[in-house]
Amino acid sequence: MTATVSMPAQGGDSPRGFAFALAAYLMWGFLPVYMKALANVPTLEVLAHRVLWSVPVALAVLVWLGRTSDLRAALRSPKMLAMAALTAALISVNWGLYVYAVQSGQAMEAALGYYINPLFSVLLGRVLLGERLDRLQWLSVLLAAAAVVLLTVETGRVPYLAIGMMLSWGFYAYFKKSLPLGPNQGFTLEVILLTPFALAWMVWLMASGQAIFLNGDTTTTALLVGAGIVTAVPLMVYANGAKLLRLATIGIMQYITPTLIFLTAVFAFGEPFGQARAIAFPMIWAALAMYTYALIRQSRR
Repeated sequence: MTATVSMPAQGGDSPRGFAFALAAYLMWGFLPVYMKALANVPTLEVLAHRVLWSVPVALAVLVWLGRTSDLRAALRSPKMLAMAALTAALISVNWGLYVYAVQSGQAMEAALGYYINPLFSVLLGRVLLGERLDRLQWLSVLLAAAAVVLLTVETGRVPYLAIGMMLSWGFYAYFKKSLPLGPNQGFTLEVILLTPFALAWMVWLMASGQAIFLNGDTTTTALLVGAGIVTAVPLMVYANGAKLLRLATIGIMQYITPTLIFLTAVFAFGEPFGQARAIAFPMIWAALAMYTYALIRQSRR
């Protein structure tokens, strides 16, 4: 996932906003199936195509919305460019880890990363912003941390992909709040800043004869072109839906994506669900239930 909206509706939920958000979460939830079809393509090449083909989609949306003036102003602001460069770097790391997790048969770690991300964001708000946490929120954070420790001890290794996705997305969301641009304009600026790196990588791959793009089968080439669409469209659909929903509604709906990733990993990809995960995942689900209850209680207040 790649969206943050700082000002969701507080008065009530719009059916249109709910439909947009649900569509985005469903698209993100089934994205592993798309990325698994590109398992024969190196992760960095897939990442480059996610960036390159997102640019025309994002620009087309801005033209349609009539918001290109915001983008032009941002491109002339050194401060804005520096802030966007930081968020672009973080989101590229998140995308790369996600693609690698799916391609390498570790989609369940991607689900784990997205499950614990909301709890990490709560902790980040406490540490960096001084936000107060009630007992239930502290308990949910500690329970999720205990689950990660359990996975580490039982499997003999740190779930580095899940933690990497959690850290990159958590800090991306934190710094994204400081970027004074709408979500569509911000995303467009980020992929524009990433384009020179993605283009340079693709030129090197093609010059050295290592590129899969245009050298593989037609289906793979088409999927690589479509990588920009499956990256940009859910984000922009979500961005236009989240602003019409209450924070509590978004808090509950965000679990749709990792749940679908989890189910896909187990039932479609056949990834093992051993004893450690059978204990750790219910612990995280319980932590999320407590977090959601606390969020709804705060929203009612």
